Amino acid sequence: MSAAVQTFNRPAGQGTCEPIACTHCGVYQLCLPLGLDGTDMALLDSVVRRKEVYKRGAVLFGPGERFDYVYAIRSGSVKTSVSSDDGRVQITGFHIAGELLGLSALASGHYSCEARALETVSVCKVEAERLGEIARKIPSVQYQMLRIMSGQIRQDEQLMLLLGTRRAEEKLAAYLLGLSQRFASRNYSPTQFRLSMSRKDIGNYLGIAEETVCRILTRFHEDGLITAERRMVRLNDIRRLHALARNDAAA
Repeated sequence: MSAAVQTFNRPAGQGTCEPIACTHCGVYQLCLPLGLDGTDMALLDSVVRRKEVYKRGAVLFGPGERFDYVYAIRSGSVKTSVSSDDGRVQITGFHIAGELLGLSALASGHYSCEARALETVSVCKVEAERLGEIARKIPSVQYQMLRIMSGQIRQDEQLMLLLGTRRAEEKLAAYLLGLSQRFASRNYSPTQFRLSMSRKDIGNYLGIAEETVCRILTRFHEDGLITAERRMVRLNDIRRLHALARNDAAA
């Protein structure tokens, strides 16, 4: 399950706009786990174009555009969406610092969705053609790319499960827990964060009404599961949230 937010409880000495460290960036996750030497890491550096900033509402890429870059989010958050022929929009993901955008375009050579900044976003743009060259020169990079893409497919599968079989309360509990897990993997607080997406966008993503999202978040707050102050959220009882997401009667 994909999501997009910015934490407000970072380690001491870090501000809320501090970009993610390179060691937690999606681009470097292609190579760091593989034990590559300095020469190979220098080769990776040669394809990273640092950095570009997009203001809130700006489009990073649109459907049908040529696949020129993979985008690594350094700070901020991005939502991706697709549109039907009759103009309806479906949000397909929210993406946070450290994650990659655009890998799904590898097969067709064109982006299939729109990526739009939810707030001021800083990215590293990685030349797709050069990244392919590196993958050919360093075969282990191909494997790591497959691992990253596999993780994204897994998130899509989890989203389909949420949309198809769960009640609204279960969807929202699972959504918050998914955010928690992704923040933890990026060295951010797993229990305190800022939702950069609107309640309307959350509803669109999860397939529930905006009013229902607001009502359930209020209920979670009143029951002590979370503390919600506008877009700031603190997870107070992760155990009960897990039980609720599993539809456990004990929740």
